[in-house]
Amino acid sequence: MQVGIDSFAAAHDDSSRAVDPSVRLRHLVEQIEHADQVGLDAFGIGEHHRREFLDSAPAVILGAAAARTQRIRLTSAVTVLSAADPVRVFQSFATLDLLSQGRAEMVVGRGSFIEAFPLFGLRLEDYDALFAEKLDLLLEIRDNEHVPLVGQVSGGADRPGRLPETAAEPLPDMARGRRHPEIVRAGGRARPSPDGRHHWR
Repeated sequence: MQVGIDSFAAAHDDSSRAVDPSVRLRHLVEQIEHADQVGLDAFGIGEHHRREFLDSAPAVILGAAAARTQRIRLTSAVTVLSAADPVRVFQSFATLDLLSQGRAEMVVGRGSFIEAFPLFGLRLEDYDALFAEKLDLLLEIRDNEHVPLVGQVSGGADRPGRLPETAAEPLPDMARGRRHPEIVRAGGRARPSPDGRHHWR
């Protein structure tokens, strides 16, 4: 059995009082460092784009933690793939993988909130189609150096390469979400678990 912690980097304390964002993030990195020291297996950072949370850029937080930890796996929880560029997601976590010497993991999903859709100019009507399409692309990028990245929903053009490379090949990831045929179709290597997540290895 493995034990880990997920954090959404709440912008308030346990009594719901607002905290200094800079202090909160420094304390979060210290918490990840402590989790590493006591032997926890993983620490995940969520992704939200709303005032209550400070985790809009989880790979940046995990990168700061990578420099202060030795063993603990560093993962997103979750990366809102529907609203992201799969190439940029791969690059961010490939860089994290290099910084952490092979300890990076991705957990991708649609997210529990919808504020990322209007923020990045996306249509909520494409909620499922965007996730399926971008998951396809992310897995292709992970497994192949050169991929034609043209989406029916998200658009795009042929873009060469996927640099940087990762320390661990291939970069581990999982897709988290409802049991949905599009998830299974998109991944091709989906293994449903009892909690409804879909894992890729």
